[in-house]
Amino acid sequence: MQSLAIYLFAAFAEIAGCFAFWAWLRLDRSAFWVLPGLGLLALFAWLLAHSPADHAGRAYAAYGGIYITASLFWMWLAEGRRPDQWDAIGALVCLAGAAIILWGPRAA
Repeated sequence: MQSLAIYLFAAFAEIAGCFAFWAWLRLDRSAFWVLPGLGLLALFAWLLAHSPADHAGRAYAAYGGIYITASLFWMWLAEGRRPDQWDAIGALVCLAGAAIILWGPRAA
């Protein structure tokens, strides 16, 4: 469960950090949005480095499923656009893949 919490917090930090740039460049918000965005992106990298995965590539791959799902929740909660059935099915497939990557049995 610790890895799930790390990935969830990392996803929020990455999505919010990237959205700060989106807001600045695409929504005509102030360039000052970039400052918290940079801080959030640094927090994202710090959190992901604390993943319990044994290799960075595996941590990033497992995180991908969480990121995709969290992005759809962001779209719903922050942007007001509810995910459709295909978004939900895709997220479930990604979460299943992330679980297999992170918790699949491995030879020692």
